[in-house]
Amino acid sequence: MIQRPRNPSRYEHPAVVLDLSANGLGVVRSLAHHGIPIYAFDAPPKDQLGKTRLARSGTCPHPVQEESRLLQFLEDLGKTFEKQAVLYLGSDDYLYFASKNRSRLAQYYRFLLPDHELIEAVLDKRLTHELARSHGMVCPQTFVIETEAQLDDIIPQLAFPCILKPAFSSDYRKRLNRKAIVMRNANQLRRDYPYYRKYGQLLVQELIPGDETCLVGVGTLFDDSMELVGVFSGRKLHQYPPYFGTGSIAISRRDEEAIEMTMGLFQALNLKGLAKVEYKRDPRDGALKFIEINARTWFWHGLATRCGVDLSLLYYQLLTGQVPEPATTQVDGVKWVYFVRDFIASTEQWRDGNLPVSAWLKNMAGPKEYALFVWRDPMPALRYAIWHFRHGWSPRVGSQDNPLALESIQPPMR
Repeated sequence: MIQRPRNPSRYEHPAVVLDLSANGLGVVRSLAHHGIPIYAFDAPPKDQLGKTRLARSGTCPHPVQEESRLLQFLEDLGKTFEKQAVLYLGSDDYLYFASKNRSRLAQYYRFLLPDHELIEAVLDKRLTHELARSHGMVCPQTFVIETEAQLDDIIPQLAFPCILKPAFSSDYRKRLNRKAIVMRNANQLRRDYPYYRKYGQLLVQELIPGDETCLVGVGTLFDDSMELVGVFSGRKLHQYPPYFGTGSIAISRRDEEAIEMTMGLFQALNLKGLAKVEYKRDPRDGALKFIEINARTWFWHGLATRCGVDLSLLYYQLLTGQVPEPATTQVDGVKWVYFVRDFIASTEQWRDGNLPVSAWLKNMAGPKEYALFVWRDPMPALRYAIWHFRHGWSPRVGSQDNPLALESIQPPMR
């Protein structure tokens, strides 16, 4: 079901969404509400899992493995439009692809991205933390490891437990399906580093105590002149995989300190377009510690739409010559729920004794925006639920030749 534009003069440009996860589906739902013609694509298996009746959706070549084919695919698609389409990017792979090929894509598509050098910096965690520190952000202590021999120099400076993190998280998670690995002592770090290094470049980083509720996110949209068009903040309540992962429950909560920090950082970086920064509030001193930047829409941006900050629509309006009214206020207390992922994550924490069932039920209470399910388009939620129940309990830290992979990673308070 594709709705006709409610106001053709305002919404005559099509939108092309590259991503059919909950991220891309959030964009589709926002734009479909206004009758904007939408084309949504992804590589397998998300092309079928996220297939939606709210858009003309289908399969596209992979942005990394089939870059030249994807570029040709988008150029051929762009030639069929009477007006340039607004392009939305829902993952790091699509972001890097579009940034790298921006000059050719700009013939057929409208998009707003910061300089390519900044895109490269926010995708490389090594460069991101250097950039954040240089602009006054308080960051967890971080060491870049290029060779195993460096461990002897770094270990005396570390406080344990600490974490191993990939320099390029998107690629690493596809290989290993983990965002971070806890190292409880120096012996474990020396022993396990070679195993994890074969999956990608690594950082050793301070483990900030506190659970997922300490994680604060701020999403923004700045125009080409770095004037604010929209801002939203919230915090996570739960993650999948548990402890280190992407949000499975989040709540809208305006955090003035985080917003002020983000405004200053993004303006200093000239980070135009859609972006989000994540912090963790350290329970030891109450300070917000910088974690990462996404220069695109993020997984739970649909919560912002529900709470009155429709970043997807504002982006469309901005790029089609309209003058959107800045959205800088939000409704607090609404929850975004990715139910099937949260249920799987919660069962692991129930098993470990780290999450009472009563706490999980409390997280589920109150007004909600579901990540996948809507009555007018229920099939993506059903397909993703079946897929997650088939694959969600698989080991998340590598192959079975690593028995340490399955041990609990609950970060202890210090």
